[in-house]
Amino acid sequence: MTPWKKILAPTDLSDLSQPAVRYAFELGLEKNAEVVVYYVLSEDGDWFGKDDRLNPASVLLPRHKELLRKFVEENFADMVDKVKFIEVVEAGIAYNKIVMKAEEEKVDLIVMSTHGRTGVAQVMLGSVTAKVVARAGCPVLSIRAKAKN
Repeated sequence: MTPWKKILAPTDLSDLSQPAVRYAFELGLEKNAEVVVYYVLSEDGDWFGKDDRLNPASVLLPRHKELLRKFVEENFADMVDKVKFIEVVEAGIAYNKIVMKAEEEKVDLIVMSTHGRTGVAQVMLGSVTAKVVARAGCPVLSIRAKAKN
């Protein structure tokens, strides 16, 4: 197996995404790999094609960059000084952007949570993780989040 140099850790800033981001940080520490913590400000469609500057959601990006920074700071303070990482926020369709970011960054692994939906919700909505697994050009490690009691 080739050594991992870069790991993509998508998050939706939820508690359920924390285990996967933590795992990505731990792998980054163990393998001396850079971690890209990636948040996609979700939208329902391709508003204006591939030109992100024309996307109306782009005006919300500065606020969401701050939210991602706080998410990392509050949940992974024990890791931020130990692991090389960057934080990236973009707007778009989550699974498409994750696959594109993995290709653009030439990541060796994507580590992401699955929320464990089943039944009608899974069939109707699909899973971002399942769509990434089906489309990614690199391995995807899916971490199932623990349900809160």
